[in-house]
Amino acid sequence: MVLEIVKYGHPALRTPGARIEEMTPELRQFAEAMIDAMRKAEGVGLAAQQVARPIQLCVLDVPQSEDRPSTLWIGGQSRPLDKHMPMVLINPEVKPGRDKVLGTEGCLSFPEISAEIRRPARCKVTALDIDGKPIAFECDGLLSRAIQHEVDHLKGILFIDRMDSATKHSLKRDIQAIQQETLHALKAAA
Repeated sequence: MVLEIVKYGHPALRTPGARIEEMTPELRQFAEAMIDAMRKAEGVGLAAQQVARPIQLCVLDVPQSEDRPSTLWIGGQSRPLDKHMPMVLINPEVKPGRDKVLGTEGCLSFPEISAEIRRPARCKVTALDIDGKPIAFECDGLLSRAIQHEVDHLKGILFIDRMDSATKHSLKRDIQAIQQETLHALKAAA
């Protein structure tokens, strides 16, 4: 299964995801195809909405890096990030921390666009994994930012919605160009 990442303007990006009631072999295959699509596009996260399927599923593959470090805690214990990647989150719930920080974000559905976005530095996450088993952890750094970004997608919220007005205004032409190209392609395909 090869998945195409949809761009801004596609209606699936604004559609809140349906809750997943049962993990099936088809959903497992879909999650694995999402991981392949994310890696091929050189992303660190991908939500099902970004491949035109509005369900509560996202995947992450956040590397440990010195310039954008992350910490992962399971049961209060720090764990090596690479042992838990790639990560599949089904029906994730995020409890953000209080302290917010600015950080650079991009999005595979907005090629060539990035901006400084203010988000909580740390968050707690509960979800089901690819086997349908409950997982719970806390994280910070790039992993926290990526999870919050992807969970926003699952709610139909885009990172442009989190930009300050000056940034959004400065990127307005680029954002509109992506949207127009997508709408034109959708119309041509119909």
